[in-house]
Amino acid sequence: MRAFGFLSFGHYGATSGVRGLTARQMLHDAIDIAVGADELGVNGTYFRVHHFAKQSASPMPLLAAIAGRTRHIEVGTGVIDIR
Repeated sequence: MRAFGFLSFGHYGATSGVRGLTARQMLHDAIDIAVGADELGVNGTYFRVHHFAKQSASPMPLLAAIAGRTRHIEVGTGVIDIR
């Protein structure tokens, strides 16, 4: 079987003066996306860490919530090293 996963950049900041999603809504949406992906048979879901975005600075609670709601999907962080 082939593996298929996705990396969520998960940045929902305000753009052009329009109010963005709240941190709560962003986290709930991320969990819902991962649950849906698990139901579709996606093998992995990974979330990028945003050190300067309060809702995404610490991905471990989000990953734990996803792991608690899914059965088969692998969860992890997407590390992007920009030097």
